[in-house]
Formats: sequence, C-alpha cells, structure tokens
Amino acid sequence: MLKHLHIQNYALISHLDIDFGAGFSVLTGETGAGKSIILGALALVLGARADSKAITDGEDKCIIEAEFDEYIIRRELYANGKSRSFVDDGIVTLQELKALANKLIDIHSQHANLLIENADFQLSIIDAIAQNETQMAQYSTDFEAYTAAVEALNKLQSLAKKSQQDAEYIQYRYKILDEANLQSGELEELEQEQYRLSHAEDIRMALMTAVEALNGEQGSALDALHACRLDDAAPELQERIDSARIELQDIAEEAEHLANNIEMDPQRLEWVEERIGFLNDLLRKFSAETIDELIATRDELAQQVNRMDSFEYDIEQAQKEVSAKKEALTHSAQALTKSRQAVIPQICERLVDGLKRLGVAHAKVEIPITATPDFTPNGSDEVQLMFAANLNQSLRAVSEVASGGEISRLMLCVKALIASTKGLPTIIFDEIDTGVSGDIATQMAAIMREMAAHRQIIAITHLPQIAALGQTHYKVFKADTAQRTETHISLLNEEERITEIATMLSGKNPSPEAIANAKQLLCCH
Repeated sequence: MLKHLHIQNYALISHLDIDFGAGFSVLTGETGAGKSIILGALALVLGARADSKAITDGEDKCIIEAEFDEYIIRRELYANGKSRSFVDDGIVTLQELKALANKLIDIHSQHANLLIENADFQLSIIDAIAQNETQMAQYSTDFEAYTAAVEALNKLQSLAKKSQQDAEYIQYRYKILDEANLQSGELEELEQEQYRLSHAEDIRMALMTAVEALNGEQGSALDALHACRLDDAAPELQERIDSARIELQDIAEEAEHLANNIEMDPQRLEWVEERIGFLNDLLRKFSAETIDELIATRDELAQQVNRMDSFEYDIEQAQKEVSAKKEALTHSAQALTKSRQAVIPQICERLVDGLKRLGVAHAKVEIPITATPDFTPNGSDEVQLMFAANLNQSLRAVSEVASGGEISRLMLCVKALIASTKGLPTIIFDEIDTGVSGDIATQMAAIMREMAAHRQIIAITHLPQIAALGQTHYKVFKADTAQRTETHISLLNEEERITEIATMLSGKNPSPEAIANAKQLLCCH
C-alpha cells in the first residue's frame, strides 16, 4: 500500500507531502490543477522515463519518494539529464526499480482504455486470471531452446550454401598451397643458400686467404705464435698465446675444409631462385607476410574443405535437434492453451455480469482462441475479445463496436477481475470514468469501493458521483506565489468535501441546491 508521497522541485510542485490511507481514495480538482503532474511524479519514482525538463525552473534536481508498507522508493533527477534510483536508500538499476514497482502498484492512465483493443493485452488478461505462471515459465524455456536450435540449423544451412558456392574456389586455393609443400622457415633458408651459391667463388677465395694468413708457407701467424716463448717471463700470457694458437689452428683447418668443399652448382642455384620466386608469388597472392601465415591459411582451407564434407551430417543432426525441441515446445504450448481455455468461460461470465451492473443490459462477450501460424514468445494462441452491447447485435471485435463509455466500463470490469486474482496492493485509476455519468458513474464508484475492501484504490475523477463514494478525498489545486504558480494537494474534511462536490456539480460558487445535492450524495454513502 502507498502510505506517503513526497515530491520536491517537480514541474509546478516545489514541495509536496501527502499521506494516503487504505480503502478507496479520490483525487479531484479543476482541469490543469496538477493532478497529472502528481501522477507523473509517481510514475517517475516507479521507473518511468526521466526528462530533466520536468525539474522546476531554476532548480538543480528534483526528488520523488514513495513510501510503501515494506519499501521506500526514491528517484532523484538532475538537470544534466542523469537520474538515480534507490530502494530503502540502496542504489538500484532502473530495471530493478520497475520490477519491484510492478509488484506494488498498477497505474491505469487516461489512455490505458485503448489497451482493451490490443490482442496482447487481452491475452495478458487471460493469463492473469489463469495464474499460469508455471506453464508460461516452461513454455518460455522451451521456446528459447527451440529458437536457439532453429537459429543453429539456419546458420549451418547458410554456411553450407555459401560453402557450396565457394567450394571450387576454396578447393582451388587449398590445392595450390597443399601442393606447394610449404615448410616453416623455408624461405629464409633458401635465401641463405642462394647467397652461398651465387657468391661461391668469392667465399672460397676469402676462406683460402684466411687459411694462407693463418697457416701459409710464407711466414704464417701460427708459425709466429709457435715461435713465441714467454714461459718464464710471462707464464699467464704464454698460456693465452698457446690457447689462441690452438683455436687459430682449428679455424684454419675448418676454413680449408670449407674452401675445398664449396661447390659451383648453377643448376641448384637456378632451382633455388625459382623456388624463392614461387614462394614470393604465393605470399603476394594470399596477402601473407611469412611462410607460416601461408601454412595457417592452408590449414584453415583444409578445415573448410573438411567441413564441406561434414555439412550434410551436421545439418541432419541439427534438424533432429529442431524436431525434438519443437515437440517439447508443442507440449508446453498445448498446456498453456489448456490453462487459458479453462478460464475463458469464467472471464466472459464475470465481464458480462459487470457490464450489466454498469448499465450494458444486453452485453455479450466471447473470447475465441485460434492458433497462431507459428510459435510466439507468448505461446501459440491468438485471442480477440468479441463484444456486443445491444440486443440482437452480432459479436464483433471490441475495437469495432464499443463506444468510449462502453470501453471505460469494460476496462473497469477487467481491472476488477484481474485485481481479484493478481493481488496487487495498490491500483490507481486516472479518469477511468471517461464517457460515463449519472447512475453508471455511481455503479463504477461502487465497484472501485468493493475492490478497495482488499486493496488500496485511488481514483482521479471529475465526476461527483465517484468522488462522493471515496472514503478519503483529496483536492489538487494551484496557487500563485510571488515567484510562480504552484500545485498543492490537501486532504478535505467533511465540510470541504461538500463544497468540492457541490462545485463539481454546478461550478464555482455553488448554489444552495448544489450544496444540498452534494450532502445528499455523501450521506447516501
């Protein structure tokens, strides 16, 4: 139950605090007094879209706080467009705020009557009465699984089709790389070999020059080191000289061996150069930087070729999965349909009874269920509320035959029906009485008051018949200050209620007859 509402710096409200009680409360006031502003502030604290333009001119932020039996919800809106939401002083996301608000309160706005024409809303009415949360949860789980399986199959089929279209090209590219017998590091090794083959004579001459310098017949470096003896004078230096001589001797022998084994092989050089050119052509053709990248491309193409061969099997398995998921979904959809069909007679009967009470003496209501062409997130059912208000009138879609007043009455009956099963602690009706007056308005008020026996009902109304049945009466009004015009709300006492209802009956400065009429309306209830 909504116990208290605090509004600060919202539109025409600089500061407002109001307590609400249990039962049936009514809010009245002239058009433009600010009833919609208060409702807008309440919607904001319950998670509605924030607009910084709603902040009172000249202020940096607005605060709306709603206190319920178990929670205190607060929304702060800043001039820079940002907002923050709190539940019991803990920050929550907007989604969390909305989820909580949906369990606490239902606001029936002025335009909500049009929902009765919406097929999805009509289906939600049936589900609310059927209390089929278990069936709906199972259906949602199966629907997600089925949708995922269908998507997987479609993806496979799309890939298979594309692969088939690209098959020849993929196989052609794979064949080129596969027949190239690529080896990691091959290009670098070939380039080194090309250098050796193309510079073989120069390398041999350089090696022989080194051998001659180290071990030649005409005064070699090794002979000179061998002749140098410093054993007694510098033993450590002598040791290093001997070590160097041995190392140089080894170098000379290896250089001589390399020089004697260098081959002049023009045919090998030609093959190496052709291979290097071939590999560089492959790098350009496949937009690769290294042979390793070409190998990776070859392996990826090999996988694509293999996948082409496995698509048929994979698609067959995916089709089996879709069939299995569809069978499970069909069962859960049938269970959901059954739960809906079970309550439709009760819904139609209670709506007809309510409409007759509200002056539609010959009301007829039917809600046929037909199968949808495919599964939807809400099941495989399509409903259309069929309505007739007059004797011998054929049933037609409510949007085609119901007047504004009849839609208002029908919607109130729907809300009363849902409230009897859903258990929402608070329902706010914003001018649900559009298009009705007189005794019908009194009956609508009586229904709302009956609903208030088990929950809090707040009605914003322009009709004195409804205002008179309220157990608590609030008046919304505007007042001018030196700086601006502000909206206020006050709880009316008995005398103030008489004046307000008389004003609703006959306008400002009500006559004695209007005062008497107002007293009569109040005393009768």
